[in-house]
Amino acid sequence: MVLINRIYTRTGDAGSTRLASGAEVSKADLRVAAYGDVDEANACLGLVRLHTSGTDLDPLLARLQNELFDLGADLATPPGPAEDRALRILDSQVERLEREIDALNEGLGELTSFVLPGGSPAAAYLHLARTVARRAERSAVALAGTAAITIGAFTLSGTDTGDVTYVVTNIAKSEPIDGIITYTVSAQRYKTQS
Repeated sequence: MVLINRIYTRTGDAGSTRLASGAEVSKADLRVAAYGDVDEANACLGLVRLHTSGTDLDPLLARLQNELFDLGADLATPPGPAEDRALRILDSQVERLEREIDALNEGLGELTSFVLPGGSPAAAYLHLARTVARRAERSAVALAGTAAITIGAFTLSGTDTGDVTYVVTNIAKSEPIDGIITYTVSAQRYKTQS
């Protein structure tokens, strides 16, 4: 159980924060950026879930939100002496999510165009979550270039999260995620308008 009595420290942080390990770092640190981007993707999924309550997708999105919270904890804890107490993304979490992506993708027809954001509130917010998850992935790649992160955190930080939001976005048959809008190449749009 997590106990949070207050969220302020009154220490005048001067632009620094503490990682889960207790280490003080700049708020501009790559590790802080990575778990901040994951937190933002999670917030976007919260917006999606306002529109998916009662659907078959909502439990998957709820689980993904919890796993993104785990991911934030993983990224906020550099590998170190207290490794046995650190919350880490497990291979089984990544494997389950990949199986879910495969199962969702099986039901989709062949895509013949890129999908544009919009169509319904849920689809639009899923696109937002997808793009923020891709940013989290880029942040994790930048962090991995300078510091140690776990393989599970690296995999879940964007690739799988971005993939699942992309696939779920394209499930047009599931209410309320309907009204997919597809991209038309500019040259084709102008030919039809003349």
